[in-house]
Amino acid sequence: MQEDELVESIEKAFRRMGSPGRSKKLRIGMGDDAALLTPLPEHETILTCDWFLEGMHFLRERHPAEAVGWKCLARATSDIAAMGGAPRCFLLSLALPPSCAGRWLDGFLSGLRRAARRLGLELAGGDTSRHRQILVSITVIGEVRRGEAVLRSGARPGDLIWVSGRLGEAQLGMELLPGRWTQVPGIRRLLRKHLYPEPRIELGQWLSKRRLATAMIDVSDGLSTDLGHLCEASDAGARVYADKLPLPRVPDLGSGRRFDLLALALDGGDDYELLFTVPWRLAHLVPREYRGVSLTKIGEITRATGMLLVEDGNRTRPIVPRGWDPFRR
Repeated sequence: MQEDELVESIEKAFRRMGSPGRSKKLRIGMGDDAALLTPLPEHETILTCDWFLEGMHFLRERHPAEAVGWKCLARATSDIAAMGGAPRCFLLSLALPPSCAGRWLDGFLSGLRRAARRLGLELAGGDTSRHRQILVSITVIGEVRRGEAVLRSGARPGDLIWVSGRLGEAQLGMELLPGRWTQVPGIRRLLRKHLYPEPRIELGQWLSKRRLATAMIDVSDGLSTDLGHLCEASDAGARVYADKLPLPRVPDLGSGRRFDLLALALDGGDDYELLFTVPWRLAHLVPREYRGVSLTKIGEITRATGMLLVEDGNRTRPIVPRGWDPFRR
């Protein structure tokens, strides 16, 4: 396949969602040197990008091509959700070996197209190249009303810490990915969390528009790591209560296999849930769930820096960031 044919395959896959040249979101889209985006009045632009690399983020022999297409876009869009924004369009940079330019590419584009439709995104353009491994880079452009973006740096001592969904389920799904587990009741939910994550876009916008969240971040690298990022940006610390953490629900595997659920909740990555802080005086405005997604209060922001886990009453121990870090040995 020549590069022009590869680009044509991508354009053809997305024509089903509308014209690649002009749309309500883009004045000029695919087909020119660059895209033209007309910003909404009284809005700020959010820009984010994310790598999705074979051998580091996914394995070709274990992860379906359609799941790779879905997940590469979902994980990048989660950053837009964490600021309370609305996604508008994205750029795709794709390098792959010639052997993947047929069936694998079709599956990848199918998953990417489904994710774009689900997340309200339009493909604005990108770049293609040849490489011995599959390399995907996604840039997502979103918008948020001026003054409503929620940053990592806004948490204050006394704010309560909340998290959406259950933590550690995506990591558990990855560990159970080999096919022998797929017929066990309850496994499909965990596999879907790992393969087809759902960024909490609506929740992020709801928190932003109601000015409930003082700080927010998505849990992509694990709670122990991402809470550390939020505390560092806010120049504060945190106390987290172990008995309040929404642990993953493990189905009966019938093999005697056991998991450290607390470690999964603290250090497991890829959940793409929202971690946010709310002033104590507004805590009564946070529901137990939002559109079917549970919201759990897990701790509070402290004046002293450092993160502590409270276990068995008042016994505490430091929370050590052990989540995902591509440079850690």
